[in-house]
Amino acid sequence: MQTRYLQRQQRLLVALQEKGVKNLLVFNYENILYLTGYSGNAAYLIVSTQGLWLITDYRYFERAKLESNGCEIICRDRDSESLGACIKRLLPREKTGFESQAVNYGVWLSIANELASYDVSSLDGCIEKLRMVKDEFEVASIKKAAAIADLALADLLTQVSTGVTELDLATELDYKMKKLGSDGVSFDTILLFAERSALPHGKPGERKLNYGDLLLIDFGAVVNGYRSDMTRTYVYGEPNPRQQAMYEAVLASQSKSLESLKAGVDCQHLNQVSLDVLAQAGFLEYSGKGLGHGVGLALHEVPFINPNTDYRLEAGNIITIEPGVYITDVGGIRIEDDVLVTNDGFEFITHAPKSFVIN
Repeated sequence: MQTRYLQRQQRLLVALQEKGVKNLLVFNYENILYLTGYSGNAAYLIVSTQGLWLITDYRYFERAKLESNGCEIICRDRDSESLGACIKRLLPREKTGFESQAVNYGVWLSIANELASYDVSSLDGCIEKLRMVKDEFEVASIKKAAAIADLALADLLTQVSTGVTELDLATELDYKMKKLGSDGVSFDTILLFAERSALPHGKPGERKLNYGDLLLIDFGAVVNGYRSDMTRTYVYGEPNPRQQAMYEAVLASQSKSLESLKAGVDCQHLNQVSLDVLAQAGFLEYSGKGLGHGVGLALHEVPFINPNTDYRLEAGNIITIEPGVYITDVGGIRIEDDVLVTNDGFEFITHAPKSFVIN
């Protein structure tokens, strides 16, 4: 296990060297987990050519010693030493970057005051770039999370009935995932009925299910900190013509996008393939604003599959493909799968059937 983290640390040091930086202050918890294996909170990591130091306090010190790899654990006394003073005590006086997007402004002001005489500047995205291509452990973890989600959904669908509420089903789904071995939920489960399914990230409520309603479920499990993310949309009973047309358009959009998917494909092109199908079906104005995103330790991570991402996919990327159509006062359809990009195509990670009608 330690080898995995040491290799990641070495890759980061090489990336920093290419940017002319000797040290990096890491504040993002997912990045700390990626580099060291430490999964707790209240942690700050110094990465340097001279060593790695993980700063925490008495609440997490023993846990950090058990989980962390390739770094020295520093137990800071919060009553007698500020975070900035602790960092200054450890940080080599060389050019330093810091994760500006992951640190509270007030916290950084305090740190920056201590480091006023140091050469420090913002440096974001280095570790996230390393995380884009998954290793075997990461792929296995996401596959296990997705398998848990698949099983939980299959069980949940047997409990769908007239009069059940969104909140009832969402709570039951979360419970099933945890009982099957998930560390928690990948994100707050989105489970919406009827016209409320047009809310891309709506919150489950007391709305009751009626015959003919759409039922959108967007959810995921977590294993070793790695997340799955899947959406299925159903109609409870017989679909009306508009619902059927929406579903067929979204399914065709996803299928066409997957036909184009392999290493080397441009994210902007892949997004446009999806939009072209929805445009031909007459639903372009109701489509979502991006086809998908990377998934891993964070729910939404690079690469993003949208018109603004200048990136060609690589073997080892795990991304979502999730076209959607959302019509106010009518409802929404989204179909989402996690896929592993390969040199000659892709591999499904999520496997739940895409049948539309449930009774």
